[in-house]
Amino acid sequence: MLSFTIDSQKCTRCGQCVLDCVVKIITMDAGYPAISAEKEGSCLECQHCLTVCPTGAISILGKNPDESVPLAGNFPSPEEMEILIKGRRSVRQYRDENMKPELIQRLLDVSCHAPTGVNSRQVLFTVVDDKEIMAALRRETMMGLARVLSEGKLPAGMECFNDCVRAWEEDGIDTIYRGAPHLIVASAPCDCPTPEADCLIALAYFELFAQSLGVGTVWGGLAKWTFTELVPELCEKLGIPENHRIGYVMAFGMPEVQYHRTVQREPARVQKVTWLKNDC
Repeated sequence: MLSFTIDSQKCTRCGQCVLDCVVKIITMDAGYPAISAEKEGSCLECQHCLTVCPTGAISILGKNPDESVPLAGNFPSPEEMEILIKGRRSVRQYRDENMKPELIQRLLDVSCHAPTGVNSRQVLFTVVDDKEIMAALRRETMMGLARVLSEGKLPAGMECFNDCVRAWEEDGIDTIYRGAPHLIVASAPCDCPTPEADCLIALAYFELFAQSLGVGTVWGGLAKWTFTELVPELCEKLGIPENHRIGYVMAFGMPEVQYHRTVQREPARVQKVTWLKNDC
């Protein structure tokens, strides 16, 4: 049951919920918004109706609109968002300490608001939240990679892993996880509409929010290859479901270094579409 209810004392019958309903199942019934029982199954549970109502008159899925945060005056300024995006850095130097559990949970609770295809919301965050477990994963990873190399099973194009194993064995340098105390793996069921894209978007949200909280992150392409191509048995040890596709992997933790200014990039590469105008 959607539990779609209207507070008639607050509803102004403006019709915004009807206009913005993605699947067009909200209609005006006796002057007030309503969803017929036979159309409830088409609801995407996106909660657009709850958020678009200017007076907070709509409740759906048992959600109380008064418990939502008002948006007016609470968004960061465009300048703040621009600096956050431009100032984001891939962190490869971390403190050897665990982050506070409540901080990690806050990151996850916000990141799960990232959009997903058809609002499927099936992204799974597999998190290593203890640096001792991370150390064990690091050792298992390096042993697995060394075994792949010794057996001559390294695929063409992945020769960089020779350097990764050498750096670990000779100098104790971790180039897979960059010495981070924590790891997050985003995965989603293979049969959901857009599993890989959903995971990438979720981790992009995770990264930007992490930066705003002073948490360092680094995208782990080598780690993803390790899990999906070279040492897949690590996925079972991490508890990632067999029917899931890994979208990406990200190491994170409190940074050992601090960046003080944005970088300076060349202008965006842009190609503007003109063929429609020319055909008119």
